[in-house]
Amino acid sequence: MEQSWSFDIFVAPGFVATEFAGIVDVLRLTNRVSTKPVFNWRFLSARGGPVDSSSAATIMTETVPTRPDADYLVALGNTDPAHPDLSLGPTLARYTTRQSRIILLAEAASRYIAETGNKTGRHTTHWENRAVLMEKHGLFETQAALAVDSGAIITGAGMGATFDLTLSIASQHMPSAIMMTVADILLHERIRHHNTLQPFSGNKVSATGDAAIDAAIALMQEHIEFPLSISQIAIKTRLSKRSLERRFARLLRATPNGYYRSIRLSKANNLLLNTDMRINEIGLACGFPSGFTTIYREAFAMTPHAARKKSRHKP
Repeated sequence: MEQSWSFDIFVAPGFVATEFAGIVDVLRLTNRVSTKPVFNWRFLSARGGPVDSSSAATIMTETVPTRPDADYLVALGNTDPAHPDLSLGPTLARYTTRQSRIILLAEAASRYIAETGNKTGRHTTHWENRAVLMEKHGLFETQAALAVDSGAIITGAGMGATFDLTLSIASQHMPSAIMMTVADILLHERIRHHNTLQPFSGNKVSATGDAAIDAAIALMQEHIEFPLSISQIAIKTRLSKRSLERRFARLLRATPNGYYRSIRLSKANNLLLNTDMRINEIGLACGFPSGFTTIYREAFAMTPHAARKKSRHKP
């Protein structure tokens, strides 16, 4: 009898469909290419029954078994890292007791990191959640990699990196030729290694093709709470201020000041919607010591208070 491997895929309301596809489609295509059912999977949730994704797709789920027998448990991220269903301590214990491997993505990883205090090994999560963990829990040791394998538990950034992670895991069980074919079908040019840094992690930025502008953006990301002046950034990148402005306009269609402000506002919005930090504290943490409410309203067409209230009263 051919050996097969089983995946239990845990979802909470608002789960991310990208991550769902990153698991299921890789396993499905591997079965297709190998012409054998080498992988099987089922969908679980805290209460069973239908569960809606953040994009309104619905899947039917079973409840978590008391005696799991899967080789892997994968918990997907969702739109609310504070959702009670993501508190998986007892569920994880059931699976680790039976030697299953655990994969926690994005918000599921964040919840695990927050609840364990990041004391059980190195972990990672999506860069948006990492910012929240750093501000809310002071967990500065959280990694910026796409995934971190700490033994029984793998934490991952989720989103599109889920395809890389699943391809990598499947490659441990299948010939490389089959997995290369699966990657080709997905038009996935290369399988990124776990240690690859996230593009907006604060440690590495997406390349613009201009080393000086990449360096300027990196400086902006490193100096959020106490912003540098554009003149200081120009000096550090060995450009004149005018040259820096011209390159930003050509490559990014933005001014350096405008781009810098958008980075800081993006972090502020993330903290506003995903933490209980006071609004004035968020402003200070993102380099807006005064006038934060006005600046936020100009950018998002509502006050920070209204945005927070709206996000917490979604149907």
